[in-house]
Amino acid sequence: MSRSDISAAPSETAPESASGLASGAVHNQAAEARRHALGVLARASAERVEACMQVFGEAPPFVWLRRPETGTVMLRGRIAGDGAPFNLGETSLTRCTLRTEDGAVGVGLVRGCSKRHAELVALCDALLQGPESAGRVKDLVLRPLAEYEAEQQANRAAEVAASKVDFFTLVRGDA
Repeated sequence: MSRSDISAAPSETAPESASGLASGAVHNQAAEARRHALGVLARASAERVEACMQVFGEAPPFVWLRRPETGTVMLRGRIAGDGAPFNLGETSLTRCTLRTEDGAVGVGLVRGCSKRHAELVALCDALLQGPESAGRVKDLVLRPLAEYEAEQQANRAAEVAASKVDFFTLVRGDA
């Protein structure tokens, strides 16, 4: 398959219809939910994800499509979000891909060198694709991790707010 075949937009290959637009919206919601779940899993510590997965129970058997591997990536930034891009620095990244018995493919991508963390993220991603396991993963893994993350953000915001200094100017009267 050539690169032009891959990059062709659906609208270039098929006429749009009302049902096509609706299915696109559903696909976007599913993609956004998956993106959110992968983000929560990747930002959580490997120990927290491991603890939640122990509550979940035994993981289903899987085969590796790509074993965990660690490398580095260049982080790029932009000043004010729209300036010229610049190289901010490098960070290590660990990734893997697996397939469960039911055919669901899960990907794991985490910052750092924890191969176990990447494996757990990929396993949760695959389990979220199964209708019978998705609810349990959301309740036993994602919800506790998201709640902990929100609690930590609130604590940090309160800590920062406590150190806030309000500057004001007093108008001096003419003497």
